[in-house]
Amino acid sequence: LKVDLKGVRIIDPLKSEKHSDFSNVFFNLRKHKGLSIEESREIMKRDLFFGAMMVREGMADGFVAGSTASTGDVLRAAIQCVGMPEGISIVSSFFLMIFPEKTYSFADCAVVPNPDVNQLADIAISTAENHQKLTGEEPYVAMLSFSTKGSAKHELVDKVLEAMKVVKQKRPNLMIDGELQFDAAVIDSIGKKKAPGSEVAGRANVLIFPDLQAGNIGYKIAQRLGGAEAVGPVVQGLKKPLFDLSRGCSVDDIVNTAAIACLMAE
Repeated sequence: LKVDLKGVRIIDPLKSEKHSDFSNVFFNLRKHKGLSIEESREIMKRDLFFGAMMVREGMADGFVAGSTASTGDVLRAAIQCVGMPEGISIVSSFFLMIFPEKTYSFADCAVVPNPDVNQLADIAISTAENHQKLTGEEPYVAMLSFSTKGSAKHELVDKVLEAMKVVKQKRPNLMIDGELQFDAAVIDSIGKKKAPGSEVAGRANVLIFPDLQAGNIGYKIAQRLGGAEAVGPVVQGLKKPLFDLSRGCSVDDIVNTAAIACLMAE
């Protein structure tokens, strides 16, 4: 390919002098699960676990994988080696949806099929924090539903409302509102009509879908019919930036995700 790799360090887990140290660290992390030191040494021969341990131990600022591995394998290495920060109950994901006039964050579109109330709240918190970190914009978070401010009654709407209450308890200063339909969340005139007095309706830039079916369908409609550039999925809810890509990812996907990892590591 005639690519200049000057300055690029390539590490083989099988030959690295860090293999023994990483094996010992991982053993101490997982011995309560019945892991033996011999099993830990074998696991540290795998590039996903070795790479995740490099991030944990400060040898790397971020981790991008997935082009040759399943999501389950990538997330397993990330969770077992790095873990989740205190107060966050779920590893989730978001997409940056880039339109010519505005950038949104959509979540969760790739990881959590049917989040419970606390998980949905943590998805909203993580996405809001990462949206601000990546765009520099104050997050305006809309908890999406098929109902706006009581226009429909259903247990699915109740879950969204309960999740919003949890968010407000954990992050009282976060600009968040719900339940909101998509149009009320993003179109000012409709937001004023359907949710008068809301500080979020009509100006939301962080859109939290109630489940994975809605989120996955929503981002693909925005991408394929709306012409948005979809960057992600960006994995969130971990102590450090470790990201999973689709096995169908392009070179641009890898480059964009690596750039996001750099931003989130700062």
